[in-house]
Amino acid sequence: MVRSLWSAASGMVAQQLNIDTISNNLANVNTTGYKTEVAEFKTLLYQNLQTKSTASDGTQKPVSAQVGLGVRNSSITSIFKQGSMLASDSASAFTVSGKGFFAVKGSDGETYYTRNGNFQWSLNTTGVSLVTSEGYPVLDSTGKAITLGTQYNTSNITITDDGTVAYPDANNNAQSLGIKIGVFQFQNPAGLSKETSSMYSATAASGAAINEATAAGIEASAIKQGYLEGSNVQVVDEMVNMIVAQRAYEMNSKAIQASDDMMAQANQLRR
Repeated sequence: MVRSLWSAASGMVAQQLNIDTISNNLANVNTTGYKTEVAEFKTLLYQNLQTKSTASDGTQKPVSAQVGLGVRNSSITSIFKQGSMLASDSASAFTVSGKGFFAVKGSDGETYYTRNGNFQWSLNTTGVSLVTSEGYPVLDSTGKAITLGTQYNTSNITITDDGTVAYPDANNNAQSLGIKIGVFQFQNPAGLSKETSSMYSATAASGAAINEATAAGIEASAIKQGYLEGSNVQVVDEMVNMIVAQRAYEMNSKAIQASDDMMAQANQLRR
């Protein structure tokens, strides 16, 4: 196959993936805790057209002649920049200000991490539990599900900045219940594996979860009650990126058309 056709075709495929990524960002512009994703690309193998170190007259050539064979996607990276804090009427809505993640227990028993703090109190056989909107239990700083007895009125429960669960006493003074919402950090958040429902799972690339309640020497996050973290997608930037991707796609299609025209003219020379 003609190199120009292959290179241009790979460029069209790459820009289609770029558009897919931008579209996903725009679709999640109102998703709580969503992080912008960026498609990154790399060049394919290069073909050596001329490797001699001297020209025909014997003079030295400083560089060889190589031509690339196109482009492909190398990764889709999440940008973990803090989103805007959006006020919520729910007393069980929380946002993490900092680098931390909430921890939840999935249906498969594994621990997952999220920045979406849109939680609810759910009734169970022993009292109430703090769960996600999908019903997954939220974990405390010891890795256990947060569960309170039936004597507590959930509308009176407050959360301090360090995640401590408190309840008012007879004098209406908030008293700690000995439970702290778990907040965890990662050395490399970009290495987290994306799951459904705005959740992530730890991988070898992200490193093990770091418990802010027990780890020393890290900058602890703050939990704000009555707020949710909005998506960090910048619509204007995404629209500009979409225009750039569209123009790149069009230019690659024109390169294919030009190669086709050149081959057609070459074929006509035989007649």
